[in-house]
Amino acid sequence: MKNYTYHFLITFPFYLIASVCLGQVQTDNFLKKLFTKNTDAIFQQVIQHPQEYRLQIIYTRIDRDKHNAPSFTHYRYQVDSTLYFNPASTVKLPLALLSLEKINQLNVAGVTKNTAMQFDSAYSNQSREWKDPTSLNGYPSIAHFIKKAFLVSDNDAYSRMYEFVGQETINRSLHAKGYPDTRITHRFVRMTPEENRHTNPVRFITEKGEMVYSQPAAYNRDAFDFRRVEKLGKGYYDSKDSLVQEPFDFTMRNKLPLQSLQQILQSVMFPTSVKARQKFQLTEEDYSFVYQYLSQFPGETNYPNYDSSQYYDTYVKFFFQDSLHHQLPEGVRVFNKVGWAYGFMTDVSYVADFKNKVEYMLTATLYVNSDGILNDNKYEYDTIAHPFLYQLGQTIYQYELKRKRKYKPDLSRFHVSYEKRIADGRPLIRDVDN
Repeated sequence: MKNYTYHFLITFPFYLIASVCLGQVQTDNFLKKLFTKNTDAIFQQVIQHPQEYRLQIIYTRIDRDKHNAPSFTHYRYQVDSTLYFNPASTVKLPLALLSLEKINQLNVAGVTKNTAMQFDSAYSNQSREWKDPTSLNGYPSIAHFIKKAFLVSDNDAYSRMYEFVGQETINRSLHAKGYPDTRITHRFVRMTPEENRHTNPVRFITEKGEMVYSQPAAYNRDAFDFRRVEKLGKGYYDSKDSLVQEPFDFTMRNKLPLQSLQQILQSVMFPTSVKARQKFQLTEEDYSFVYQYLSQFPGETNYPNYDSSQYYDTYVKFFFQDSLHHQLPEGVRVFNKVGWAYGFMTDVSYVADFKNKVEYMLTATLYVNSDGILNDNKYEYDTIAHPFLYQLGQTIYQYELKRKRKYKPDLSRFHVSYEKRIADGRPLIRDVDN
């Protein structure tokens, strides 16, 4: 990566001041005791060395009353709001929600999440996108971006939603919703900080090419709070594949604390459980759409036509992904978003077991990079991160199966009509940039 000079204001908006407040590590005895019951070697290795793995876990127990109203009990393990982790693709969740929210706020006749879109370029390193052969009509749309971002964690879909919403609106909206220590600063393509402040002109069109709505290029003039320095590791490889013998600097990268990530998903799955300001302005149809693609399998989807052998059922369901079986237990659906980059692996999930009437939330992140070198593609994802997250998921799931409830949940809100794959001869999609 090139070295860039960053310029930012030394005064900060009032809502950013909270981001420099010191946090404190939170661990509940309940989880400490529960975790001792899983004797898997890799699981215990990580649990017993949480600092080494920068481990953070939030388990949310959900109980219903006789009216099916939920209450939430959050249990934390090594949760520290000041401990940085790279959120990677988990930021695609708030970007999808903000994209839907912006569509609703625009309130322009003929503009919906399904309306065809085209992206132009107006600043250095910006790229156009006028067609999308993976969609039914051959055009990009907010709905199609969300599908791709949720189903296989597609990176271009995220970058296009970033360009539609705009850097300024993204951050102002998240701060206003009560997430002051969150920042979204960049696309998932190589750009300078100044280039990421500029976002493309966008237009919505009919399928005949007629203009419906035009959004001009935008620029974010707001300052970011970069006072907390976030450096990690002992070296990294730059864009020229040269080893730089100094820590990798995450100070100006995306940031999404674990508790904020959990609350964002909770606000979508249970919108009445959060404060009014934390809700995203979604319609009931939006909620159904989000629920479908947070939980639908790539192999159930027709557009895009993913290769289900490569993008199997648990491909982005880390708490249920083991090395042998790629299917969820009967009756289980996971509404979640994962992310993995720079040695960090993260999952935020709501689990619904329709067969056994079980529900809960589980969110976790860990860091697996034993050599301390970043960008060398030598992370222990397969040997430590995936096995650990699977064991963590099983620990909580098995506990929930046995836990007695006074009232069983009515999960009908989360019943989704999923697609059925049509064999129409189109080539399968493989090797998505995610």
